[in-house]
Amino acid sequence: MVAVPGSEILSAALHVVSQSLLIPVIVGLLLFMAYAIISLGGLISEYSNRIKVEVDEIKNAIFSMSNPGNPEKIKETIKTLKVPESQKRILTELARATNLSPRAREALARKLIEAEEIKVAKSLEKTDIVTRLGPTLGLMGTLIPMGPGLAALGAGDIQTLAQAIIVAFDTTVVGLAAGGISYVISKIRRRWYEEYLSNLEALAETILEVMKDAAPTAEIA
Repeated sequence: MVAVPGSEILSAALHVVSQSLLIPVIVGLLLFMAYAIISLGGLISEYSNRIKVEVDEIKNAIFSMSNPGNPEKIKETIKTLKVPESQKRILTELARATNLSPRAREALARKLIEAEEIKVAKSLEKTDIVTRLGPTLGLMGTLIPMGPGLAALGAGDIQTLAQAIIVAFDTTVVGLAAGGISYVISKIRRRWYEEYLSNLEALAETILEVMKDAAPTAEIA
């Protein structure tokens, strides 16, 4: 086979780049695994402190607040709700906005809910990244040492080949484990947060509808 001029230099450059990535890949996999374990602990802690809101709780709150033009009734209902404090703060802020026009209250509600959606997205994006990149780094950690390992096999160096295979298998296992743990965490949290946002939107829409006919007044303390 006739070598293309310059191909040896390009091949050598590719080999150097590929082998130089092995240490960063291993470091990245260790960091991903550590983060996945820490996130798993955080998930367990979040589960133990989580307030599970039943559908009946939201339904009863909607019926209780449905008194047009009565923001005081809304505030009393919010205080008795068994929902996370972050939801209560947002709903209370909407109920206190009696000095705003209906359109302004709608804009305020959208902004507050969007802020919660951004917080949720930030909470999920890290584990989503580990879910995607963990197996990718694991595959890179599998392929990078196999080149020198196969070259060592051709030279009869079984020890080097065995070491390369060990590194390849270890990186694959760690990458898949980190990705799998992060996938489960993201899946569970996404369900929790979707329920959280759904409840928040339902209660916020109820408040906006109830206060639609209320005349703008000074803000209630």
